[in-house]
Amino acid sequence: MTPRDMYERMRQNWISNAPAFDEEMLADDVVLETPFAMPGRPVTTTGRADVLAYIRAGQASVPFRFDDCRTLAVHDTATPETIVVEYELAATMVATGFSASAPFIGVLTVRDDRITRWREYQNQAAIAAAMNDPAR
Repeated sequence: MTPRDMYERMRQNWISNAPAFDEEMLADDVVLETPFAMPGRPVTTTGRADVLAYIRAGQASVPFRFDDCRTLAVHDTATPETIVVEYELAATMVATGFSASAPFIGVLTVRDDRITRWREYQNQAAIAAAMNDPAR
């Protein structure tokens, strides 16, 4: 599976409101990085079990449902196993019906048909604004 194939699988998981990753997608020693994580949140999570636990806990705690994942660009790198993806997640707050979106950049590395690294750059200001319904 190529990095582009794996990203498409992640995108479909987001759209179906499933966790981005499932066990078979991740290498045993996978590394999940969120360099701009909010205070109190880990910047790096390592290992399949810990990444799955982190992703599942995050999925269970979000007060919204994803409506779309728009791919803005996919960039190849000098390393064939790695791509850089620019995308936008659109979501609706379940309690209020307010919809918004936020941009992201992800760096995805896939080896032997499994994700070995996912580094996601999140626009925390856009996410915070999207979670605050201006009509409230």
